[in-house]
Amino acid sequence: MPKSKRNRAVTLSKTKKKGREHKEGVVNGIREAVEKYPSVYVFGYENMRNLKFKEFRDQLKSSSRFFLGSNKVMQVALGRSAADELRPGIRKVSKVCV
Repeated sequence: MPKSKRNRAVTLSKTKKKGREHKEGVVNGIREAVEKYPSVYVFGYENMRNLKFKEFRDQLKSSSRFFLGSNKVMQVALGRSAADELRPGIRKVSKVCV
């Protein structure tokens, strides 16, 4: 059967994928924050409402920075091995991002 007649997957989504530039921006932002702030916290959530999260961010706005993104991208930013890590021991935090 010719290629033109084969069943093809049709994307119905109107959103575009985030490219490599966006991911590199997230990685650079995380690396700058690691240098700027003395501590790092990782937390997970399910079905959190936007209003509650916004209130939480507003409370900590002056003293912290939040990053939401893919766990793999965050692992790359923090470093996966001793050679890649930005700060001694921070690769242990990247292992929590699973």
